[in-house]
Amino acid sequence: MTSAVATAEASTSAASTSDMERIEIRDEAITLGQLLKLQGVAGTGADAKDMLAAEAVSVNDAVETRRGAKVRPGDVVDAAGEVFTVVAREA
Repeated sequence: MTSAVATAEASTSAASTSDMERIEIRDEAITLGQLLKLQGVAGTGADAKDMLAAEAVSVNDAVETRRGAKVRPGDVVDAAGEVFTVVAREA
């Protein structure tokens, strides 16, 4: 199993419709738990698990409770009020 941990950089970007923080991933998908840690919303996997159990995370406006749920470019994540979009890193 290849690691979906992405070398990512969070950056603020002006989107055509609104300003939204972006997080870049190098793979075609990343698990939600990894993404929460990468973004800095959760400090550890246990923190991510607790956030998900508390239903404090949504993906594309749907509450998500699975740490292993796949998140792909274009998905919008709201984690405890911090909203960001996932984008693919350009080669």
